[in-house]
Amino acid sequence: MNESDEGHGLTPRALIVTIYGLYAREAGGFLPVAALVRLLAELSVEEPAVRSAISRLKRRGLLEPRRVAGAAGYALSDAGREILREGDERIFAPPAPGGPDGWLLAVFSIPETERQKRHTLRTRLTWLGFGTAAPGVRVAPAHRYDATVAVLRRLGLESYVDLFRADYLAFTDLRTAIGTWWDLPGLRTQYDEFLAGYRPVLARWRRREPDAHRAAAFADWIEALTVWRRLPYLDPGLPADLLPARWPGAAAADLFAALRDRLAAPAHDHVHTLITP
Repeated sequence: MNESDEGHGLTPRALIVTIYGLYAREAGGFLPVAALVRLLAELSVEEPAVRSAISRLKRRGLLEPRRVAGAAGYALSDAGREILREGDERIFAPPAPGGPDGWLLAVFSIPETERQKRHTLRTRLTWLGFGTAAPGVRVAPAHRYDATVAVLRRLGLESYVDLFRADYLAFTDLRTAIGTWWDLPGLRTQYDEFLAGYRPVLARWRRREPDAHRAAAFADWIEALTVWRRLPYLDPGLPADLLPARWPGAAAADLFAALRDRLAAPAHDHVHTLITP
């Protein structure tokens, strides 16, 4: 349920991708424009911004215009469905942290004449959890192999990359090396910001009955998920003994799970009343 280049934060595009990821597939991949405008209004997004964001997602090949039962709207393209399917696994069922299985190395070389493909490859490897070991060499825990192969094949980039399974032998201390491969301080900051921003939200909903406030539950759940869903892409999934002390990733994941348990069902019921003919 992710489109990694859509921008950061609570942009209209990011919110729309979240809504399609949660609700459109059970409606055949289609949502009416009128329903989208109404749902985004509950997230304080005005109609012109909604229509502009939809147009950009259409240009990127994620949405296709369609009319269903007389209602104009947009349906997920095949590419959009595949991106959301990949995201479901990453966001809602992330793999266990890497252990003794070693490392996955991606070694690549793309000619200067194909600069856009080089940018796309680097970006996608980052969003697959790879760190930078050296120019043209990216490293990730070995459990990223299946997801990496699927994404590279979907994007037609597999001919530019060689994948190796490796062990780290020498000469730098592994924890020190990891600190140079990934921006763990930056990731920590994002986890801390999620905890600071959404612990009060969960506390508020523990004092309220979500079924009695479904529209508000929808707004808080969509915003929380939109902020959260970037983090499993940036987190390489390292074992705890290789992470800095007091790493906040597990606490943030527990908070996200608690928000989902509390808000997802009433939010779904709210949306269902708006998109069901």
